[in-house]
Amino acid sequence: MIVATLLLVPIYVYVTYMKYVQEIQYEFKLKGQSRMIISAMEDFDQADNKAFDYPRFQSFDSGLYDEYFTPIFTLIKEPLNTQKAGYYVQDGYAYLVVPLPERRYFDAAYLIVGGKISYVSVYQDVVILLLVVSILIFIVSLFFLDRFALRFQRVNQRLDRFIKDSMHEINTPLSIINVNIDLYNRSNTTNKYLQRIKAAAKTLANIYNDMDYLIKNERVVFDYELISLSHYLRERIDYFQEVAALRNITIESHISDGITLFFNPTQLQRIIDNNISNAIKYSYEEGKIEISLEVKNDQCYMVFKDNGVGIKDSQQIFDRYYRENKEKGGFGIGLNIVKSIIDNANIDLHIDSQEEEGSTFAYHFNPPVYNKS
Repeated sequence: MIVATLLLVPIYVYVTYMKYVQEIQYEFKLKGQSRMIISAMEDFDQADNKAFDYPRFQSFDSGLYDEYFTPIFTLIKEPLNTQKAGYYVQDGYAYLVVPLPERRYFDAAYLIVGGKISYVSVYQDVVILLLVVSILIFIVSLFFLDRFALRFQRVNQRLDRFIKDSMHEINTPLSIINVNIDLYNRSNTTNKYLQRIKAAAKTLANIYNDMDYLIKNERVVFDYELISLSHYLRERIDYFQEVAALRNITIESHISDGITLFFNPTQLQRIIDNNISNAIKYSYEEGKIEISLEVKNDQCYMVFKDNGVGIKDSQQIFDRYYRENKEKGGFGIGLNIVKSIIDNANIDLHIDSQEEEGSTFAYHFNPPVYNKS
């Protein structure tokens, strides 16, 4: 905008100046026409008793007026607001008032010559200038934006490298924590404190998997393969049992056997994990989560239902970084990832939610996405 202002202000000054020049040039033209009319009247000899053939022009109008500006003879149709000699421009019409010697030319006191003044040539030049200025602004803007963005690009590159390195470093201790807790539980009685640590580690692992997916999403091709959806869904439910138990939440599952799915395992995990994780996060203490997988009329449905706080805006929850309840934690990227996956995979999602009563997320896998063995 600064560049545009600096370039457009001179154009405005140029237009104003050129219109003024155009008006001066038109004044000279009117003076030339007035001299021609006066010359014709000078050559006319009233003694010949012939009618005076008043000069007419295609682009100019003229007329003779008395001292009170009452027309004696005029071809001018435009109303003129003047009471003295001079050059005037009003509403695109320019006229020149020339005083005449008293009673010399048909008792006329003034000769007025006028015509419509055109600024077309000026505006044509302006259009050309605007095109040139627009191109110049675009080029200059690209140059400045590139220079200004260079520093931020370098910062973003360093930030990307930091995030990737951090993600790699986070994965190793998470794996060590989970493995050692499992090894401890095999040889010792269950420790509730370790169970809490493991549940927290799994929650952190789900956030890690979301961020890892976002980083790899545009660089990795997610190949499809045949997956036992029934078995896979049960595995993910078992994985989150300890997280749910931390808040005394019960997960009930109703999963039909033998349902297979041609899908990518990583993307399927993001759909299931984010739904179970959100259901746990937004359910009340000692609540219940119901998960079902079934086939109805050759259509496959996977449903996640909770009796938690509900959703205020079922559309905005898919916006990246949006969180309805910031006290619950997270980054607001899980459902955004889910939405991008199901949109590309031709999966329909129906959401039914009531505040303070709970939410239901129902996924409908369209053929030939699923296959029942």
